[in-house]
This record gives sequence, structure tokens and C-alpha cells, in this order.
Amino acid sequence: MASEQPSPRISLSDSARRVLRDALAEGSGDWLRLRINPRFEHKLLFEPGAEGDIAVEADGLTLLLDPASARRADGLAIDFVQDLRGAGLRFDNPNQPGRAQRIELKRDCAATLIPRGEPLQLARGEQVLLTQALGGSFTVRTAKGQLARIAGGDADSLGLEALKGDGPPQPDQPAAVGAFDVQQVLDALRTVYDPEIPVNVVDLGLIYQCEAQPLAGGGQRVAIQMSMTAPGCGMGDVLKEEARAKVLALPGVSEVEVELVWEPPWEQSRMSEAARLQLGLL
Repeated sequence: MASEQPSPRISLSDSARRVLRDALAEGSGDWLRLRINPRFEHKLLFEPGAEGDIAVEADGLTLLLDPASARRADGLAIDFVQDLRGAGLRFDNPNQPGRAQRIELKRDCAATLIPRGEPLQLARGEQVLLTQALGGSFTVRTAKGQLARIAGGDADSLGLEALKGDGPPQPDQPAAVGAFDVQQVLDALRTVYDPEIPVNVVDLGLIYQCEAQPLAGGGQRVAIQMSMTAPGCGMGDVLKEEARAKVLALPGVSEVEVELVWEPPWEQSRMSEAARLQLGLL
């Protein structure tokens, strides 16, 4: 049942409205839910309503938001864009901290070129545009138009604090013997993001295999096979190490092996429905 709380103002462009109406008409679902988490990641999902939801009429479509998402949504504009970066939904949220933020680097900083994976040294005083802050790292566009990834440990070079809430979920109690679940690994991997688009490696369908086996001396050995969206992507080793570190931080995990594989080649059909909707592929 929808809540009586005040509704935020949300607008849809004509193109976004057509894409979403077509997706609903094709049977993707009867409900359209908008989630906005504390990091202002926007997700449109085909999920049923829940107690306390706020129903928002947005240019002829009804969106369901939980109360926390609704508080972050006032003034949100949703568009569907086709440009040189590809096609997808774009969320212009005036409440998002650091939105379209141009930053002057506070100190020299090491970065990684996207997608080649080559090291890049950025200098103090250089102007960069922050384009993404997810999964504990930052993506910036340099004054030369290069896209680069800055590790979370160098957040101070941007004058920012390290991102919170992007690490593996930690249980309130130590995991009981035999209670370890591979779902914990997948949840951790959902905090590893493609540096060019705001979608995690699980929803992108880049995780081909994920298995855990108990070790004789205690703890779990986790074996992961993951791929990239393009063969030989230079960011493969960077994301591989990030995935390994985040899974190794899980309680009960003693060993982690992450292998990059290229067969079968990744294709868009491996993406989750939520990711395809977010990128305008539905």
C-alpha cells in the first residue's frame, strides 16, 4: 500500500517514457520501482510494491519508491540518451553530492587509464571532472579528455573522503561453522564496478563461476572465474585484484583465486534485467 508521505517531483523525457512503456508492454513486469541508495546509484527494477512505498506519477508512468529513495529523488530528471558513449538511461539528480563536479587535484596522484589499464600520473593543480564514484574508487575525465581511475586510497587527492559502504557486508555475529554461503561472495562482488558505467560485475554478467570449498585447516577457499566486456581489456587485472581483495575480506574466507577467462566471449544477454534497463537495452 502506498504511503501518504509527500511525493518527490520526478520528470521523464519523451524518449525515457517510450523506453519504459515499451519494457512494461513487453511483459517485463507490472510494477516499476526506483531505488536510489546512499551513494546515489539509481536503479529501475520490475518489482512489486511493498508496505510503505510512495507512488509517484511521472509524466504518465507510476514509479514506486521506498521512503529513503523518495527523500533523495525530488527534482530528479530521467532521460534516455544515445551518444558516442552508447545508449542508456541517464539520471540527473540535483541532490547528488558532487554531481558534475570539477575538481582541482590537491596533490600528485597515480591513476589508471581506462580502458587500456596503463599507469597515469596526475599532477597537483590539474583539473579533472569526477564522472563516477562507486565501489570504493573514482573515475575522472582529465583536461586532455582521458578517462582514468583513481583508487579509493587516493580520495584525499580529490579533496574527498574515502567512499563508505562499498566494502563486503559484515555480519553482526561471526559466521557459524558450515554457515558460509556463496551468496556472501556475490554480495561482495556487487561492490566491484565497471569504471566506465555504473553497473557492478555481477549484474553485468562478468562472473562466470563462483565456488567455495572448506579448507582442512579451517576457512573457505573461493575460486572465481570472471571476464571483461571486451577481450584483452586493460582493466582486467585491476578489477581482478579488486575482486580478490574484497572477497578475501569476508569473514571465514582464507584463500581467493580469481581467474580471468575469455571463453565463452561476454555478450549483453549475460546482463541482469536491472542492468539492461539501466543501460537502455530493454
